[in-house]
Amino acid sequence: MPVRFPHPEPVRPARPKVFPVFLPLAGCPGRCLYCNQPAQTGQAPVALADVLARARADILARPEADGPVELAYYGGTFTALPSPWPERFLDLAAELRTLGRVCRVRCSTRPDAVTPALLASLRARGLDLIELGVQSFSDAALAASRRGYDGATALAACRMVRAAGLGLGVQLLPGMPGMEGPQGLKAFARDIATVTGLAPESAPELVRLYPCLVLEGTELAGLWRAGSFTPWTLPDTVDALARALRSLWAAGIPAARLGLAEQAGLAVLAGPRHPAIGQMARARALLLHVRGLLAALPAPASTLYVPKRWQGEVLGQGNALRAEYAGLGLRAAAWGEAEFGLG
Repeated sequence: MPVRFPHPEPVRPARPKVFPVFLPLAGCPGRCLYCNQPAQTGQAPVALADVLARARADILARPEADGPVELAYYGGTFTALPSPWPERFLDLAAELRTLGRVCRVRCSTRPDAVTPALLASLRARGLDLIELGVQSFSDAALAASRRGYDGATALAACRMVRAAGLGLGVQLLPGMPGMEGPQGLKAFARDIATVTGLAPESAPELVRLYPCLVLEGTELAGLWRAGSFTPWTLPDTVDALARALRSLWAAGIPAARLGLAEQAGLAVLAGPRHPAIGQMARARALLLHVRGLLAALPAPASTLYVPKRWQGEVLGQGNALRAEYAGLGLRAAAWGEAEFGLG
């Protein structure tokens, strides 16, 4: 009798389409070693007044039949923008919400750029969610990357956002400076344990994982050329992301993003870049999940039952995981089932 099981990834609640508005480097106290926001977002910094006007025009130009969007202010340190810009951007969101064009608002910021009073003010003005660019909870990695805060500050910020009644997103940067080699892989595992170990009232509703790449035009590029920084390999990164995914899934936390979005002109000099890195990590995470299930069965299984829509993800990029499934004793696969199973 086959043992049935669901895909381990938590089902994400239905959300409106996210409409990103980029504020590259705006409000940032400095430029991090690895950061090239114009290249990462595909947009050069422009005057905030122009960003505001463009956002308003672009959202109003969308067909009303497409429904309201979630307005997201990304690319800078939103809560550190000079006054009155945070208020002006949230007032725009409120105006568009009244018109039925926006139904939710989020922003990204740094852990050391939030206070309880500020968060309360932003929530009262209509902000719904904050994504914190934590990068890591490791003091060593944060110091090596000159982030300007420590792990305790990052953890306190996560709790502060949720205590303010706001949704929380956490962005991590595995493989960042100070997180190299085997010890760096362990530090990333501890970062994931920190996120999944947050109490329910402090837990994030999403996590983004951006493996560190060496981008042209960054200080990190100089360190890499000098041999002072060694990025993670692609196989190590995929394995680390897969293990992180399995832990996040078990905690009911979805990963909203794995890897940087490809942008024209994004000059990557080194690091674990692959257009399908998300699929590769998800496939390996599923393999780890199946391996764990097999170990708990009272008798060996020889067949893996797979819903047809998951066939590509199960076997991985280019069927790379076929031999590993065979190594688990799963010599046959039944495609087209309604749900996963072992038998």
